Amino acid sequence: MKPLLNLAFAVLLLAASPALTAAQPNLILFLADDLGYGDLACFGHPIIKTPNLDAFAKQGVRLTQCYSASAVCSPSRSALLTGRTPHRNGVYTWIAEGAPVHLRTSEITLPKLLKSAGYATCHSGKWHLNGLFNNPAQPQPGDHGYDWWMATQNNAGPSHENPSNFVRNGQAVGRLEGYSAPLVVSEAVTWLKEKRDPAKPFFLAVWTHEPHYPIKSDPKFKALYPDLADDVQREHHANVTQMDFAFGQLMKALDEQKLADSTFVFFTSDNGPEGDGIKSPGRGSSGGLRDRKRSMHEGGIRVPGIARWPGKIPAGMTSEVPVIGSDVFPTMLGIAGVKPPTDRVLDGVDVLPVVTGKATKVERPQPLFWRLHMAPNAKIAMRVDDWKILANAELTEFELYNLKTDPKEATDLKSAEPQRFAALREQLVKHNAAVDADGPDWWKTLSPNGGKAKSDEPPAKKKGKKN
Repeated sequence: MKPLLNLAFAVLLLAASPALTAAQPNLILFLADDLGYGDLACFGHPIIKTPNLDAFAKQGVRLTQCYSASAVCSPSRSALLTGRTPHRNGVYTWIAEGAPVHLRTSEITLPKLLKSAGYATCHSGKWHLNGLFNNPAQPQPGDHGYDWWMATQNNAGPSHENPSNFVRNGQAVGRLEGYSAPLVVSEAVTWLKEKRDPAKPFFLAVWTHEPHYPIKSDPKFKALYPDLADDVQREHHANVTQMDFAFGQLMKALDEQKLADSTFVFFTSDNGPEGDGIKSPGRGSSGGLRDRKRSMHEGGIRVPGIARWPGKIPAGMTSEVPVIGSDVFPTMLGIAGVKPPTDRVLDGVDVLPVVTGKATKVERPQPLFWRLHMAPNAKIAMRVDDWKILANAELTEFELYNLKTDPKEATDLKSAEPQRFAALREQLVKHNAAVDADGPDWWKTLSPNGGKAKSDEPPAKKKGKKN
């Protein structure tokens, strides 16, 4: 009987293996670049055509208080993959080409954890989590858990049209014919249909460049806006529609592969819109919120958020509960049945109960927190319930707003609410110090774009601290 017992034990082990658990859902993280809170028709834009995302929103939940983890791209991306606020994980600003700042291998990423649990993993699109792209001196997408990847360091170049700077699995791709977002989605669809192991659940990150400047839009999308006399505005609006079209192609592929019902899809943006929205390049909409990209005010960090999971998320739902990019990490791990790491502070929490409409509040051990050292907008911000406090980098000047009654942050209430202001100021100062103690000192020694230091690996704050 002993061989039979051993066989039974082996069967039990195989049955418990995440790689062989048919019930594990697939996961997709679709990230737009510089898409403003008001840039989608389903978030109120009166002109821009986004039929695919509008339909997607009707099939799931629209998150009206969704935040990026930073007001610029690289930090917000780092939080999506680690669940940790950017100054804690080290990616404190946007990363210039050649810069020493990068997402360190000491950070435990979402694709790495999912891969270890039996998921097939793929990244297609913008990366922007290292300065030495496709260079063994810094970790690349494959080092962070992706089986398959096609990426650029930052924006598609020389523009979104016929880009020539993509790298696939460490090999330069060369000039591609077409436009960035459809090309990025085409790679993802090819992986879905031809490259992945169909016996495994999958995690797919699709990070488009649209509508990050400099942009270029397919004439067929520009033709949808014949009444716009301003060609800069037409190009921008068409660029958002181009991204929407690509998103629709990905959703179509899920339907064709009969994967839609078993796939949790989350759509969002890395930060608010570029430019002034009027004259300069960057005609995106903040939806009437204060300020734009690079600002700690709502227009710089509040972004569209939409999630769909048929049978789990009620169709046509709207949620006003605040969520943030760092919540993606624990939420997707929770959906996959994978335990998050316990040896480090996580700033994000599992918000699936909110996304599915089963909860109306999130219990957060760590407050919603933002920090960016980029002049002239070097600011720190924290939100607790409906209250948001902002400070300069030196923590000597403060603002206080009630976002429930004043989402446009028009009235500073620090004088009218002295007790609340004092309590939140103390909490902000303590929390900022705790984040400082946890992360590397790169932000103190490098330029505001993560500019070059003396070595490729900046020194850690404490002797012996892992990078």
